[in-house]
Amino acid sequence: MLGRLGSTRSLDWPTLSIYIGMVALGWLMIYAVTLPEVEKVGFIKSAAGKQLIWMVISFFALALIYSIDWKFWQVFAYLIYSLSIISLIGVLIFGQNIKGATSWYAFGGFSIQPSEFAKFGTALALSAYLGTFKISMKNFTHQITAFAIIAVPPAFILLQPDMGSAIVFLSFMIALYREGLSPVYFWAGSLLAGSLILGFIYDPIIIAIGMATIAMAILAYYQSASKYWLAGVLVAIIAAVYAIQTKIVPAFSVAIGAFVVFSLLAIYHWARKGPRLTLPLGVTLVVCCGISFASNYAFNNFLKPHQKDRINVWLNPEKCDPRGSLYNLMQSKMAISSGGFWGKGVFQGKMTKLNYVPEQSTDFIFCTVGEEHGFIGSFVIIALFTALILRLTVIAERQRSTFSRVYAYALAGIFFIHFLVNIGMTMGLVPIIGIPLPFISKGGSALLSFSIMIGVLLKLDRHRYNV
Repeated sequence: MLGRLGSTRSLDWPTLSIYIGMVALGWLMIYAVTLPEVEKVGFIKSAAGKQLIWMVISFFALALIYSIDWKFWQVFAYLIYSLSIISLIGVLIFGQNIKGATSWYAFGGFSIQPSEFAKFGTALALSAYLGTFKISMKNFTHQITAFAIIAVPPAFILLQPDMGSAIVFLSFMIALYREGLSPVYFWAGSLLAGSLILGFIYDPIIIAIGMATIAMAILAYYQSASKYWLAGVLVAIIAAVYAIQTKIVPAFSVAIGAFVVFSLLAIYHWARKGPRLTLPLGVTLVVCCGISFASNYAFNNFLKPHQKDRINVWLNPEKCDPRGSLYNLMQSKMAISSGGFWGKGVFQGKMTKLNYVPEQSTDFIFCTVGEEHGFIGSFVIIALFTALILRLTVIAERQRSTFSRVYAYALAGIFFIHFLVNIGMTMGLVPIIGIPLPFISKGGSALLSFSIMIGVLLKLDRHRYNV
């Protein structure tokens, strides 16, 4: 009885407290970055002043949403999703082009980015669909429908083009996994992504030899006399490496030999134990090698110079110009490391003041945290995000309706991808694709959309016992 009363008459204070604390810290970081602008044009006209206005609007929106009937979001989920897609189509026609991307509607001195709200619409639509009676992620038709709901918005976002925002939609796979989607999809996705990335770094012939060798090792392991097979594969690996290094045999010939040996081993294994292992392993080998060859060919023949630079900054930084494509990342790392353990102090970051890091108030806001607040400040930000994501999963698991549970996991996934990619790209761990740090980076659209998402979740959680 006490749980029922508490759940319907109070909101989740830990989540709300983390949200308010992060928004306040974010504004402080934005003010630190834009302090020279504030001194030049005045507070109201500065980015910090505009962000404060967006903060007020976001707080008001959260309060307004909290007053709306909780059933509204499930009833009108598909309508909100449809409107978000229409807005994505409209921005391609009526939007303003900023830095090569047509991603914003401009209104006076403010701009709205519809892709931020498309995440919210997609979260609602996916939750409504999975919350429908008899929908199961074990059913292939239901899987395709769920994938389609997720895929439509990023398809239009890629036309802007905005790769960063499009990648965020992969986060919805976390919600699908919680609802029973087979792990095979995730293993397959990881293999394909790994093959694609390897194609950017290494010669595809070498990749093919490596993959064929791994496939042979897997088959050898499942033979009855596995230790002898594994010994043979090990000898073959040593011989292949020696042949390539000494150029006794061309790498292409070694690759053909590796595939021939794998084929013979696969035929032998198939004859003894059937196609259960050899068939999927063979298909996986061919597909992964094909993707590596395709990505390597596309990288060398189709990508534009700036696109190649973006990939090389991540995977092959030694090939990049320190004064050109590598400049942002170098300055970012220097700013973060210069803060040391305690940081230089609020408003004392020299690299922040002198604008050494481009886009520091948006994509690289974490540099300001690292420089002015050091390891301690960086740890606090990471801890807050970790606490928020964990809290969202706790909220998700206590929901009684599938709609609310899926929505909570979708929200946790969105925050996780934003957090992981944004902080990772400031340190060179992931590609620099331009994605904001929720509640911390400058951006009214992002702050408003994230606030709306949090408000809806708090409302759904408050009424979880009313289902």
